[in-house]
Amino acid sequence: MAQRPAGARRAEILRAAAVLFAERGFHGVTIDDLGRAVGTSGPALYRHFPGKEALLAAVLIDVSERLAADARARAAAEPDPREALRAMLRGHIDFALTEPALITVHDRELGNVPEPERRRVRRLQRGYVEQWVAVLARLRPGAGAPVLRAAVHAAFGLLNSTPHSAGELPPERMGALLLEMATAALLAES
Repeated sequence: MAQRPAGARRAEILRAAAVLFAERGFHGVTIDDLGRAVGTSGPALYRHFPGKEALLAAVLIDVSERLAADARARAAAEPDPREALRAMLRGHIDFALTEPALITVHDRELGNVPEPERRRVRRLQRGYVEQWVAVLARLRPGAGAPVLRAAVHAAFGLLNSTPHSAGELPPERMGALLLEMATAALLAES
C-alpha cells in the first residue's frame, strides 16, 4: 500500500475532526472516535497532534489560513475592485457550501481552543476581514472602515448561514442566491 504524503494525512484528520466536532460537539467526541474516523487508533493521532484541544485548534487555524490565502489570491488576480469582490465572494460561498461543518465548529467550539491558539485564530480572522474591507473601500470610498467592517461581518453572517439554509436548494442555485444577496448587502449605501 502506498504511503500518503504527511500533508494529505493531516488534511484527512482535520476534515474528519471537523465533521465529528460539528455533529457531536467537542466534548462529545473522544480521541478514539477521531482515530476510528480516519482508520486508525485514537492514540495513533498523537503522532500528529498532542491532544484533542490541539486538533481542534489546528482545524480552526487551518480554515482561517486557507480562507485568508484564497481571498488574497482572488483579490490580487482581479484589478477591478467589483470583480475582486465577486471573486472573493465566490471563494467564501464555495467554502460555505462545501465545508459547513467548519462553520458549525467555529461557531460552537472556539471557546474550547487553548488561549494562545484562540488568539491566533482571531488574528487570522481579523486579517481576513481587513482584506474584504480593503476591496470594499475602493468601491465605497465615502464609507469609513467601521461601516465597511460591519458590512463584511453582516455578509459573513449571511454566507455562513449555510449549515442551516443550504439543504433545500441545489448548490448551484444556493451559490447564485448567496452571491446576489451578499453583493447587494456589501454594496448597499448606509
